[in-house]
Amino acid sequence: MITADQAATFERCMAVGGVAIFGADTVYGLACDPATPDAVERLYAIKGRRPDKPAAVMLFSLDLALAAVPELGPRTVAALEGLLPGPVTLLLPNPARRFPLACGPDPATLGLRVPALGPATAALGAVRWPVMQSSANPAGGAEARRLQDVPAPIRAAVDLVLDGGELDGTASTVVDLRRFEDDGSWDVVREGALSRGCVAATLEALSS
Repeated sequence: MITADQAATFERCMAVGGVAIFGADTVYGLACDPATPDAVERLYAIKGRRPDKPAAVMLFSLDLALAAVPELGPRTVAALEGLLPGPVTLLLPNPARRFPLACGPDPATLGLRVPALGPATAALGAVRWPVMQSSANPAGGAEARRLQDVPAPIRAAVDLVLDGGELDGTASTVVDLRRFEDDGSWDVVREGALSRGCVAATLEALSS
């Protein structure tokens, strides 16, 4: 279980450019400050991931997420309110080019996450710092459901490790909402922890 003190340490780790392993709601992840180039470069190196591949930005409450992208239109905001917190990564239009280090070669698209925290990870709800996150496994490797599933070299390379207990083990569902404001269209890019049917039930009601 993640304690309040550990959550505060996690936030300080992000603030000083560290890299952490943490459990949230789906699989174990690597996290760093999305605005610190050295931290982003180090996270990608630890994972063995190409630096031109985008990563999601995670905030730990819906209010913080909405404040981070204030230019979103009302239909898209309603979609966020319907799907978040939850095991989804939302691809959003990013006209203000926010969090460019996380966006890779497409700064006009932002991947956004707000996890649905369980009892073992609820303390992370107090974290106000945005984090860039990617799954805590080698690029192309199996997702980590438990902390001990994270490869030892990755655990040894980070500054902080938070044990969130056993997670669902299925990666987030990736939903493309980049045109949702304009015409109500959306797509599931990767079906994961939330079924396409559940996504559709929320979004089709908003786009009608």
